[in-house]
Amino acid sequence: MSINLRTVYAFAREMYPKKSTAPIQYGTAGFRGKAEFLDSVMYRMGVLATLRSRIRGGAVIGVMVTASHNPEPDNGVKLIDPKGEMLEASWESIATDLANVEDSELEAHVAKIISDNKIDVGSSSIVFVGMDNRYHSPRLLKAVADGVIALKGNVREFGIVTTPMLHFFVVAANTRGAYGQPTEEGYYKKLITAFEILRGDKLENGNYSNKLVFDGANGVGARKMLQFIKRMHDSLQVDVINKGDGKINENCGADYVKVKQGVPIGMPIVEPYTRCVSVDGDADRVVYFFTDDKNHFRLLDGDRIATLVADYLMEMVKRCGLDLSMGLVQTAYANGGSTDYISNTLQVPVACVPTGVKHLHHKALQYDIGVYFEANGHGTVIFSENAKSLIKAASETSVDAKTLLHVIDLINETVGDAISDMLLVETILNHKGWDVKDWLATYDDLPNLQLKIKVQDRNVITTTDAERVCVTPVGLQEAIDKVVSNYKRGRAFVRPSGTEDVVRVYAEAATKNETESLAYEVGILVQQLAGGVGPELIHPGKTISAHI
Repeated sequence: MSINLRTVYAFAREMYPKKSTAPIQYGTAGFRGKAEFLDSVMYRMGVLATLRSRIRGGAVIGVMVTASHNPEPDNGVKLIDPKGEMLEASWESIATDLANVEDSELEAHVAKIISDNKIDVGSSSIVFVGMDNRYHSPRLLKAVADGVIALKGNVREFGIVTTPMLHFFVVAANTRGAYGQPTEEGYYKKLITAFEILRGDKLENGNYSNKLVFDGANGVGARKMLQFIKRMHDSLQVDVINKGDGKINENCGADYVKVKQGVPIGMPIVEPYTRCVSVDGDADRVVYFFTDDKNHFRLLDGDRIATLVADYLMEMVKRCGLDLSMGLVQTAYANGGSTDYISNTLQVPVACVPTGVKHLHHKALQYDIGVYFEANGHGTVIFSENAKSLIKAASETSVDAKTLLHVIDLINETVGDAISDMLLVETILNHKGWDVKDWLATYDDLPNLQLKIKVQDRNVITTTDAERVCVTPVGLQEAIDKVVSNYKRGRAFVRPSGTEDVVRVYAEAATKNETESLAYEVGILVQQLAGGVGPELIHPGKTISAHI
């Protein structure tokens, strides 16, 4: 099969010319930006995915068109490697360079990628493409597909799917069905079968109720949850809100609920302590919440999910009598209360890594059973081949080991999957006979607050020690340490945003008032020492302010 690279340039010039000279960078979440500027990026990622498939021996590569929890006008794209993992780190710079090169240099640049990586352009390649339900996603998906076609690759379009579904399809296809069938029905069947076996005929148990409210963020997760409900034989009664009538992630969804610490728009009037769940726009994040009998909002975030899952899996492994290593991976955003509970009560090893799914996933692979969740609700569980083989062997004589095998089937190991994670949480709560009060009572969260400080250039902030220590600007970390020392159980750190010129501040302390004071004191230090722009930061109700 002969490839004419002139076709790559011709397609780009006629249909997908660059519309912006602003540089764009492939990060943890792939590329993100305003949808009107992404056509050329999408086309080029179709080209890159085809080359990636060829260098991986014709294995399926995935391309997902989504901006996840971002506002509706945004969109983005990320590549999925053959095992369902994020794009190999060394190829992130290749993706960045390809996205930024001028149209006139595109043909030569693609030729250089082929030459540098010794890619056989005549070999077969296949790319799976999916998208979320943003109004501009179909146009951008077509650009990806045209990029694949330009290099004579094979493309399979899945239409509107969640990001975790596309990860699932890629792994299922590359394992020739061993992981599941690479279809939407195959995805539903695997998860629902495992869930209903684990649930059995005991739909309610102890304090556990079979009903919950599901906030779909007006995204693809709402659509797919409705499809799950049709197939679940009343094993779970779900009231879906924010089904798609409003804008994606606007005043709803996991990120809104987590950051605003409040209920989403469209929330029905429910009994106190009703279990509620929110996913984000592409359904790879999930958080739980409820309101108590005093109408106080209570959040059960990724930290809570991680501790619940780790506790359950540790119990099951002990009951099976298996010698398996287990670890829980967190980021600096994990609440100090959860870290203390995991280390001291559950006595599960805890590792802290930099923010970003790829870092958590990589660390989790070092354990037989690796549990990872970001506080924002993105996470999953990974079982090593050693763990799977030992559990499978034990299942011949152990009912508990058989149960663990079904739990493995329920979990989407490839990536954080909001719906899979939700079904896992529901399974565990049912098993324990817990309601949200029981779950919340396992430990006390430290009050915490996050601020975003606008700066002239976010790159002036550099960090180390899993982003917990600021290296530059010189003197900022020393100033933060001095401020933190004034607060009981105080902890604070700063890190640059991966997508915009802001610095993110995280603070926690023994009380809510102290947490607010600490957060604003650190935010003011950032404004003073890291080139803050815009209005000076003033603590509401206090006279503490920045002087730039």
